[in-house]
Amino acid sequence: MTTFAPDSLALNRKLPLWYQVSQSLRASILGRCPDDPLRLPTEDALAEHYGVSVLTMRQALKELEEEGLISRHRRRGTFIEPSARRGSPVRLLGSVDAIVAQQSGERTTVLGHGPAPVPAELAEHFPGLAEAVAFRRLRCDGESGEPTNWAENLVRPEVAARIDLADLARWPMTKVLRDAVGVRISRITDTVEARLADPETARLLQVPLLSPILHYTGVTYDASGRAVDVARIRYRGDRFSFTVTLETETGADPEPRTGPEPGAD
Repeated sequence: MTTFAPDSLALNRKLPLWYQVSQSLRASILGRCPDDPLRLPTEDALAEHYGVSVLTMRQALKELEEEGLISRHRRRGTFIEPSARRGSPVRLLGSVDAIVAQQSGERTTVLGHGPAPVPAELAEHFPGLAEAVAFRRLRCDGESGEPTNWAENLVRPEVAARIDLADLARWPMTKVLRDAVGVRISRITDTVEARLADPETARLLQVPLLSPILHYTGVTYDASGRAVDVARIRYRGDRFSFTVTLETETGADPEPRTGPEPGAD
């Protein structure tokens, strides 16, 4: 079932309510699982969920209909368009050392760690594994102390057992896995997309609810091709951007480079 968030108490009353609701619904539609139902709840049910009037809800739905994400049918209801899919993700390549260097100068606080169920959207990376170990960290600017991003890593239990929390407070997970735990990293697959700040992200990063953030997912594979870590990092949209540089054929060997901001961890 498609999950709609944030709840009514989290809406920012300083922004147009119809806009906030439309953006939240848009994120839910584009982020839904393939087997989620296409039919949306009624206007009344959605209005109650978000704590807004039916007229506000109707305006939000009209916005999504004009965008082509939903279709509305009298007496039948409102349906997500089957073609409403997330666009092709931005995929970047680079060296592990470059990825580690991108996190330099930040102060890291380990928020907690422990067993956690593998979310359905990440199950493909951990086939046959129902539970992993989650590590949650908050990073702040080394000079101003301002929160810049927060990360959640899901790590295979046998690998997580060898991780020292003191190392995580000093180094990115990529460096810990490679240099402290001894994982032979073969590749890291990066995916970056724009999202809206959910209540937890807004609280941790000290940004307004539903403000833009960069949502990074990095999957780290060992030498056998097995995923050992999946990182999900939320970067403040007002502090980060993603840049890709491609050399021309007449220049150096083509090598996409990330920089200077987010990277795997």
